[in-house]
Amino acid sequence: MTLPASRPSVFRRPRLLVVGCGDVGSRVVRLLAGRYRVRVLTSSAERVPRLREIGALPLLGDLDQAATLGRLGALASRVLHLAPPPAQGEGDARTDALLRALARGGVTQRLVYGSTTGVYGDAAGARFDETRAVAPATARGQRRVAAERSLRAFARRHGVTLSVLRIPGIYALDREGGDPRARLARGTPVLAAADDVYTNHIHADDLARACVLALHRAAPLRVIHASDATELKMGDYFDLVADLAGLARPPRIARAEAEQQLPATLLSFMSESRRLDNRRLTGELGLRLRYPTVREGLAALANKS
Repeated sequence: MTLPASRPSVFRRPRLLVVGCGDVGSRVVRLLAGRYRVRVLTSSAERVPRLREIGALPLLGDLDQAATLGRLGALASRVLHLAPPPAQGEGDARTDALLRALARGGVTQRLVYGSTTGVYGDAAGARFDETRAVAPATARGQRRVAAERSLRAFARRHGVTLSVLRIPGIYALDREGGDPRARLARGTPVLAAADDVYTNHIHADDLARACVLALHRAAPLRVIHASDATELKMGDYFDLVADLAGLARPPRIARAEAEQQLPATLLSFMSESRRLDNRRLTGELGLRLRYPTVREGLAALANKS
């Protein structure tokens, strides 16, 4: 009797679908190269060659056009959802479209969603864990809360293990918009010490590793702060960047002046102050941060300045 030939090893690898494969998603793909068959949803044909270069199989589709999603939900048992909500609207129609596609496929077992710490709104500098109630102060934060609710309902209905990573500011020298020296070069002011707010951070490489661990270890319906252990106010953070990079510190202005000079989006970040407990990240997921605080991460940046 002739035995059937075994399938090539590539077909025995677990399958992952990445939705929203920007900088962090690309880092995840590179981390999983050779271990997973990674499919990436992209709405840009121009990005297809680049996605292939990093080891992904690109799929053309657009979350804003549900008809293009086809049989997306039948392609992978694990899904990493990093796509941002629409810029307008009360809910997150993109997440809702994705969930409908996943429901049609019926093979999703684990789903990791990259949310934002903006869902908490202003905490007046309090330090807290993931049990704190959400209270978004911006439309952007409200859309993220809507997405989280839709995802939880989907997970309960279909028996999917969902984990939500609430992500603060992402930095890295090789990330577009992630090198804090760029803001110093523009001369953007920060708040005076009396008006300043606590900010939270995560290095892009550590965030990618958190995504991978969540795909394997996160408990069902678990929220996790994907944040390092930094406790610095925004002005002190940029002062540290300046000192390490040998640049001039940013000017300090009172909040009243900031409201006159700075754009609304930047002001929204300057109006929320919080410190995040990250023990679920380091304990439950077991992530050993390469950059436990921005001091370590910024030291690496300064060495390349």
